[in-house]
Amino acid sequence: MKKKKFGTTVIAISLLLALLAGCTGNNEPPAPSETPKTGGATPLEEKKEISISILDRGEVAAEEGSYENNRWTKWINENAPAHVNWVPVPRTQVQQKLNTLIASGTAPDLIWEYDRSYISQLAAQGAIQPIDGYIEKYSTTYKAYLEKHPELKPFLTINGKMYAVASARGQETIANHGIMIRQDWLDKLGLKAPTTVEELLDVARKFKEGDPDGNGSADTVPITFNYNGVQIIRALFFNNENQWYLEDGKLAFGRIQDRYADSLALQKQLFDEGLIDKEYITDTNFQRSLQLWTTGKSGIYLGSWTMNAEFVDLKKNVPDAKVVPLEPVASSYGKNGLYQEVPANMYIAFNANMKEDKIEAAVKFLDWMLEEGWEPLRIGEPNVHYKLVGEVPQRTDADLYRKEVFYAREYAILNEWDPKPEWYPVMASQDPVSQEQAKLKADGLQTAMKNKYRRDIAYNPDLPEVSQLIATFAPIAQQIEAKIVTGGSALTPQAGMEDIRKEWKRLGGENVEKLVQVWYEANKENLK
Repeated sequence: MKKKKFGTTVIAISLLLALLAGCTGNNEPPAPSETPKTGGATPLEEKKEISISILDRGEVAAEEGSYENNRWTKWINENAPAHVNWVPVPRTQVQQKLNTLIASGTAPDLIWEYDRSYISQLAAQGAIQPIDGYIEKYSTTYKAYLEKHPELKPFLTINGKMYAVASARGQETIANHGIMIRQDWLDKLGLKAPTTVEELLDVARKFKEGDPDGNGSADTVPITFNYNGVQIIRALFFNNENQWYLEDGKLAFGRIQDRYADSLALQKQLFDEGLIDKEYITDTNFQRSLQLWTTGKSGIYLGSWTMNAEFVDLKKNVPDAKVVPLEPVASSYGKNGLYQEVPANMYIAFNANMKEDKIEAAVKFLDWMLEEGWEPLRIGEPNVHYKLVGEVPQRTDADLYRKEVFYAREYAILNEWDPKPEWYPVMASQDPVSQEQAKLKADGLQTAMKNKYRRDIAYNPDLPEVSQLIATFAPIAQQIEAKIVTGGSALTPQAGMEDIRKEWKRLGGENVEKLVQVWYEANKENLK
């Protein structure tokens, strides 16, 4: 992120606002004919239509419209060199929804996901197409960007051809998972922040039994979590069920390792002792878990390194709550970082059915997004959502930003957003809750990046045999794991792991492991 760029954006959007002062009461962009062209926008009648997938996280307020039609989709279409139709896909069912669209021939022109393995799978199916030549022919901005970020190329290349574009992550988006703990509860019960699994269990037990919320009842649920929670437990044991690890020079799948069994044992212990919510298995959207946290009934939250609504709503319900980030605790294997992303951000692929005129429009759109389009989608409109303090955009109204801008971040499918932790208190609104939240965010990012996350190879094997095996194996393993965790003494972690390994072997896991090893030997120079 460059100061010069912010200045250019401020001038362009300020002119827009100045010309439209008094014309619109809801800060929405006006009709296209009234909008000044920023960055040499293409006249509407000359624009090609393209479609792009967008994650539906349920964050667009009813007053704002929908993911398909809101202030920012209008702004994009008024200023970008292409007219974009956005196709929402549910965040928790991205691949299932995209697969359905692809099978029916109705998938968008640009398809994106955070999962490189999925993009590789689409390439193997012929659902997307190589784009090396098109980037060379039609791009200026992204082509130059790739030269500055050569670390991206291995992630974008599949079988020697470039199948996707992506921007490089800053530390804010490399960091992902995080643990938060109620410091006021620790203080009230005379406890120190836990540093080991054993200490975490001890603190959780005391949170359960010690009435930390002061209501006279032992009704707290010590640990709650969102969709990151189970993977945080895995990471404590240097494991991720979807990653491959180098063990004595051989690649081994995470879900069948001893370390994975140990993580299941901890998960089971938490469940058996009532240290996590007994209903978490059916709480598939994690709304109950979130409610327990925001109403002050939980003291440890396994989620992300930053808290947004989780913090604001907690402070509304429990104004004296004090939240701090917690470093990952050490297990018998040592201390691992929590999940961190690879350098490439979202992988944007081109539908195999796209013709060259649409491809040209899409490439020029991506150039525009990377050059200038992303900034307003991340920070909003000057003098409405923010003002510049030095080089830092400071939010003028936290509630307005949350309602009108926060959901727009993922329209910026290519971007250079990379704020420093010390920016957060300056960027935030200056009210006490926003400032407390900004400090928590800065501390959370520094905590998240403090410990290196174990990733033995840069990305998983992009072999169709691997994808097919895991797609069949995963739901079977999940059923066994649910029995281990919730079934009492019926199935121990050790016995359950043997069942999981038998299923892996029955489905051809040993043959796939041989293919994976050949793949590794052929590609290991790109996997460091």
